[in-house]
Amino acid sequence: MKTITGLSVAVALATLPLLRAEQKNSSGLAMQEARAENLKLKGPKTYYPADQWDLGDLPAYAPKEQVTGTIRVWGSNYITDGKLGEYWEKAFQQFHPDVKFEFNMLTTRAAVPALVFSVADLGIGRKIKTEELQLYQRYKNRDPLEIVVATGSYNVTGWNPGFGIVVAKSNPLTKITLEQLDGIFGAERLGGWVGTDWHPEKARGPEKNLRKWGQLGLTGEWADREITPYGLNQRYSQASWISDRILGGSDKWNERLRIYANYASSESGGAGSNMGFGRLKRGLNEDLSKDPSGIAYVGSPVGPNLPPECKLLEVAETAAGPYYAYTIENLRSRKYPLHDEIYAYCDTENGRPADPRVREFLRFIASREGQEAVARDGKYLPLTAEASREQLKKLE
Repeated sequence: MKTITGLSVAVALATLPLLRAEQKNSSGLAMQEARAENLKLKGPKTYYPADQWDLGDLPAYAPKEQVTGTIRVWGSNYITDGKLGEYWEKAFQQFHPDVKFEFNMLTTRAAVPALVFSVADLGIGRKIKTEELQLYQRYKNRDPLEIVVATGSYNVTGWNPGFGIVVAKSNPLTKITLEQLDGIFGAERLGGWVGTDWHPEKARGPEKNLRKWGQLGLTGEWADREITPYGLNQRYSQASWISDRILGGSDKWNERLRIYANYASSESGGAGSNMGFGRLKRGLNEDLSKDPSGIAYVGSPVGPNLPPECKLLEVAETAAGPYYAYTIENLRSRKYPLHDEIYAYCDTENGRPADPRVREFLRFIASREGQEAVARDGKYLPLTAEASREQLKKLE
């Protein structure tokens, strides 16, 4: 097996005959086309009933000032591939009828650069990356304001689902901590990143590397069995997210990590069949299901993303617990440590949104009425009352 910059690539030349047989295509434009077709099916769907959550404890929206004009929003396509953008717009106009919206939502990668170059008033997408924050700081000499506008999905891929830790059903392990996950997926390091700040205190030595199952307390035949970690291509935002959340913002990964990438694939393999967006098909999931020693982080780890031969572990921040299962309730309450979020970014003045229209719109989104729109769209999970109040404080 070849290694590239210390990471074992397990799905390359050896699988080319299989790729051809299934009409897989890993070119960027082919995946973009397949992804767009996939989103046409998922976007209009409501995956969770709007009345699943009681949002009566969230603060109600009350305008602090009447605003007019246009709000230009750039960023994640998922806001407008579904109906959330439309729901937000119409509900906000109930309070501010003279406000109009211009949505330019093709990719979350545009959210922050659009602010930097003044073509957007608001950027919405995943968590800002180091290079994006540095770009903003270089041009603005300050940080943007960050507001969490929704909790990530439970089982809708693309809509920021949480991550589950998956092992074989035969594995005796039932729970794991974030520190143990760092030991499994990470390596010794001299520090880690938080935004654009380097933190030497996040350093750790090789003695905390976990490379055998016995180091997690397993005995008997498992004690000396090597751990095989599985993950996604390091260029994907999911890998960056895991690095920030688990590895202390380090890019030092386990040297035995098996990495996988997306591809467009034909379900039937026959001529003229539709190409689908095939994350991990005949890839990570299939390999993991055959590997009792494997462990993987998997987004939306339910349904087809959880092989029948595998199970989910409960996860805790520390060994003191408590440990939480991957459930929709634990994701929405944010008790499960590996939940995800969706963010809005805007320019600031004295620590507040510089544009009054944006300030009012963000106050609306973080309030009960904005979260009712999230619930109505049925893909992201609405904020809790505690999370809502925490975001509203940033806007005071």
